Amino acid sequence: MIKNRILIVDDEPVNLRALGNILKDHYEVIIAKNGKSALNMANIEPVPDLILLDIIMPVIDGYEVCRQLKQNPITQHIPIIFVSAMDSETDETKGLELGAVDYIAKPISPSIVSARVKTQLKLMSAYKKLTNANKELEQKNIALEEMAVLRENVGHITRHDLKNPLNGIISATSLLMDESEDELHQNILANIEMASYQMLDMINSSLDLYKMEIGNYNYHPDRVNITAILNKIISETKVHMDTVNITTDIQVNGKILTENQSFYIQGEYLLCYSMLANLFKNAMEASSSDSIITIFLDNKENGIIKICNQGVVPIDIRPKFFDKFVTMGKSNGTGLGTYSAKLMAETQSGSIQFDTSDETNTTILTVQLPNVDT
Repeated sequence: MIKNRILIVDDEPVNLRALGNILKDHYEVIIAKNGKSALNMANIEPVPDLILLDIIMPVIDGYEVCRQLKQNPITQHIPIIFVSAMDSETDETKGLELGAVDYIAKPISPSIVSARVKTQLKLMSAYKKLTNANKELEQKNIALEEMAVLRENVGHITRHDLKNPLNGIISATSLLMDESEDELHQNILANIEMASYQMLDMINSSLDLYKMEIGNYNYHPDRVNITAILNKIISETKVHMDTVNITTDIQVNGKILTENQSFYIQGEYLLCYSMLANLFKNAMEASSSDSIITIFLDNKENGIIKICNQGVVPIDIRPKFFDKFVTMGKSNGTGLGTYSAKLMAETQSGSIQFDTSDETNTTILTVQLPNVDT
């Protein structure tokens, strides 16, 4: 077992022997007969685990030795206990202000010396463990941050590089469709082309999402008809909704939406479409069979869009509902739906929030976007 290393500093041989005899059986004891020697020995590896320091010494007194040790990065962490015949409150206060951890008055008591030394070494051991744990945690945090940056960079490069071969597939499919007269081939090629365009839209959306995250998205607001977008989304999901018998109801300023009625806000069409498609999909997946999704539109102040479904958000999900990569138990979920919707709303100078109630068994997602006249 490695013993703790203790440096005893005193210009009186009798004091060195007395302290040495008390400590030698349990610790590795080294001695210094003056301040200069103490400063030199404290810098030699392995540095002492603790220093017992006399105050009254020629040339360099204990106070000055303590001051210099605490200014030296190599020795500043070593606990120092003053051992001195100067036992006034002023002397003790001065020693503690210089950085000493304890003060033992002469003549010394062996039991007090042993107890004080043992206590300080225990405290120092605990401090070292805590410091090492903090350093390890800091290194892990740095590694996690580097991995996160690497993941984002790799994802960005991958998304960007996927566009080139995908464009090649689209071009080749178009050429084959022009040359083929077989109806079956034409249908297969049409499906390939449609799937390719869908994938290209997903990649472009992903690249835009990355730009929004880092604040580099080039936003161009315009008049956007929200009712047209909602009708498109409902039409695209009609087959699934019919299967589970989910119906929709849209109200504009408290009245049922009429055919060809418009509701304009200020934003970007693609951002609004992606945002509302994500939120509507979320509401649809959270709804039970034979239920209704109600959408309220209101532009009395800001452009307000409320999507209300019959279902509640699980309690453990609520605090992180808009966080990245959070899903509600969906095996094929990416955890980006509500996160990207929030990002798109904020990019358009808007906001998004949700309210869920166990009592009414409802969840309301509320989006606020600027009116066209703002």
